[in-house]
Amino acid sequence: NSLDFNTYMTEAFIGLANGVISAIIVTGILPIFETASKTITDISLLEIADLNHPVLKEMVIKAPGTYHHSLVVGNLAEAACEAIGANALLARVSSYFHDIGKIEKAEYFSENQAGEGSVHDKLSPTMSSLIITSHVKNGVELAGKYGLNKRIVDIIRQHHGTGLVFYFFKRALEKTGDEDVFEEGFRYPGPKPQTKEAACVLLADSVEAASRTLDDPTPSSMQGLVKKVINNKFIDGQLDECELTLRDLEKIAEVFTHILTGIYHSRVEYPEDTRKKK
Repeated sequence: NSLDFNTYMTEAFIGLANGVISAIIVTGILPIFETASKTITDISLLEIADLNHPVLKEMVIKAPGTYHHSLVVGNLAEAACEAIGANALLARVSSYFHDIGKIEKAEYFSENQAGEGSVHDKLSPTMSSLIITSHVKNGVELAGKYGLNKRIVDIIRQHHGTGLVFYFFKRALEKTGDEDVFEEGFRYPGPKPQTKEAACVLLADSVEAASRTLDDPTPSSMQGLVKKVINNKFIDGQLDECELTLRDLEKIAEVFTHILTGIYHSRVEYPEDTRKKK
């Protein structure tokens, strides 16, 4: 019996040691594997999905509007990817980081502006467009500084594609009377989304920003807005290099409408209790 017990304890110790050593080896090899294969595992994604990453903590202080926007984009992109069978976790985590390039000049982005007036009022449309589009480049550089995985960096780089900064392009046309204003100078450098996940982040980003412009959102107006934004991106060719199908876009539109309607639905205004308290 004593021999059996000793054998049992030895085997138990070996099993425990094997588990610990295996965990250490996997933890050490995983980053090397991800770098070599240009992929990212759910383990690595979950490590940075809890919002405690240093750059996200910096964002919530310096660019709180962008931080909140990124959380909503994460919910939208995750749900969209689940609906079409893409990597939902990658889309959600990448959404958290997609706008980290705005931290440096947070006050130039509308979601961080409070009160009346805008810093862009003192700038030319060309300079404003340059500042806006540069947040992608700044985001890629910041992601590299923090060692974010290439899949996340790619989505940061692609989340605006070659889209047009229409507001400042229009202002430039109005100021110059259509003279010497070239659309190419008001577009993001790209590239366009190369994966379904990157495309879902692009669409979620655009739809969330547009949804905040609705004065009195209703299910019908939200549905119309979502379809309009997605259709505009499709017509502009921003989805040409990913693998999204028309059926995928229909599913994405349905999911976006459902989530945003829930977020921005009208709330009942409860009457104040005017009874005198005894």
